[in-house]
Amino acid sequence: MGQPPLTALQFERYQRHLNLPEFGLAGQRKLLDASVLLIGAGGLGCPLAQYLAAAGVGRIGIVDFDVVDLSNLQRQVLYTAADVGRPKAQVARERIEAMNPDVQVDVFRERLDSGNALARLQPYDVVVDGTDNFPTRYLSNDACVLLGKPSVYGAILRFEGQASTFDARRGPCYRCLFPEPPPPGAVPSCAEGGVLGILPGSIALIQATEVVKLLTGIGEPLLGRFVHFDALAMKWSEFHFQKDPECPVCGEHPTLTQLIDYQGFCGMPEQGESEAELCEASAVRVAALLQEAEAGRSELLLLDVREPEEHARAQIPGARLIPLGELPERLGELSDWKRRPIVVHCHKGGRSAQACRLLSDAGFTRVTNLSGGIEAWSLTVDPDVPRY
Repeated sequence: MGQPPLTALQFERYQRHLNLPEFGLAGQRKLLDASVLLIGAGGLGCPLAQYLAAAGVGRIGIVDFDVVDLSNLQRQVLYTAADVGRPKAQVARERIEAMNPDVQVDVFRERLDSGNALARLQPYDVVVDGTDNFPTRYLSNDACVLLGKPSVYGAILRFEGQASTFDARRGPCYRCLFPEPPPPGAVPSCAEGGVLGILPGSIALIQATEVVKLLTGIGEPLLGRFVHFDALAMKWSEFHFQKDPECPVCGEHPTLTQLIDYQGFCGMPEQGESEAELCEASAVRVAALLQEAEAGRSELLLLDVREPEEHARAQIPGARLIPLGELPERLGELSDWKRRPIVVHCHKGGRSAQACRLLSDAGFTRVTNLSGGIEAWSLTVDPDVPRY
């Protein structure tokens, strides 16, 4: 049996697509029959969902475990102030269904991991990575390679963004471009480093365009090409890269034939309840140590390795600020503490873990990381310390 014809309302809705000779009825039909999985409903996922739904992609899946926060509204354009505290994926479904009743929306309120990734990705034609962490990026890439699916990548930070398309059947994968993740804390998240609120829209539009091209077969996708956008200079740059024959997942002799522990691969602690318990216990323990130091019963240096803008926004009383990037050159300022206790903190624990390693390598003998950072402190010890 042939495909059902477009309805009169669909003809009217998609008329501008139908008028494109390169696209036409065949292209629109392909979109309506296609499926896309969005990993993340944040800064990139919001405009992606809007434009793909408006274009008429017939089925959109959304994987996101988070809830709407007031700080999201600066860039996550699907949400309003009335949505604060509600699950992002659920709100996104409501907005998409109101926008276009042609679209079926699947919601997965969960964290993507090695246990569920293959099942989640398998039913969809194209996977779009809109996440802001390296474990999920490597996880989604490897799952797409194992399933033989294309993936569209995007990333943003501060005033810059980047995008590419990966399909191991026709070109390189994410690991061919980035064989190894950076050290934990080396690349700040948007929450830590900030992001221009308009920037995600620019990168998400590139991703959405790539998705439409992949689904309809028109144009030339960004296979083997990597685009970088500098919003301050208003400059786009393009770089070419090749498939790596030694790539462990898509190379000539792959050694990675199943999903692995991506938190461990990226040098990060496991997610979940155990991590939350660890952060809570760490914050409580540090609070007790600070109380003893204030009472004169012990000594302690609380070292903040965040950026000055973060320190000005929220700080633990008594913390001394030396940003991580300046720490190697300023170790001499801490010489009196080489044999005395130092607790290091950042926003969520990544940069401070890196600082602890640096201090230990430099001969500091009593260095401790505040697991969970000032975020855990605010949630566990002092709610008056602002979260961001």
